[in-house]
Amino acid sequence: MDGTSPESIELPHRHRIRVRYAETDQMGRVHHANYLLYLEEARTTMMEQLGWPYDELERSGLGLVVRSTDLRYRAAGFYGDRLVVETVVASIRGASVELSYAVRRESNGERLATAGTQLACVNLRSDPPAVQMLPEGLRRAFEACRGEL
Repeated sequence: MDGTSPESIELPHRHRIRVRYAETDQMGRVHHANYLLYLEEARTTMMEQLGWPYDELERSGLGLVVRSTDLRYRAAGFYGDRLVVETVVASIRGASVELSYAVRRESNGERLATAGTQLACVNLRSDPPAVQMLPEGLRRAFEACRGEL
């Protein structure tokens, strides 16, 4: 987990998802809770592309726990839609990072949702997990993804 050079990731990071039938409600719209899964998938994919796969991070004894989430719905997604989740790092503090997201319909760029998550770095080997500073390599990787949506 030594990270990838900043030139190797395009900003905003874009992760593509196709809406599956099981992710929709009776009206055929994406159920609101599934947007949180889309954000997590985009976030962990971005970290992997930065050279910090989440499973390796956890095996090393570190975790990034969600401290807060802010999600605003703007339009409905539907079964079969191809979505793009755009992700950037909004801010970095000593032991936390805040990410911003935009979920768009790929066909026309329509913004379906905007969101933000704040993640705290914790030591998974302590009981209970204790907050700790972001490792320097991870901080550099996040710095490479700073931007605005």
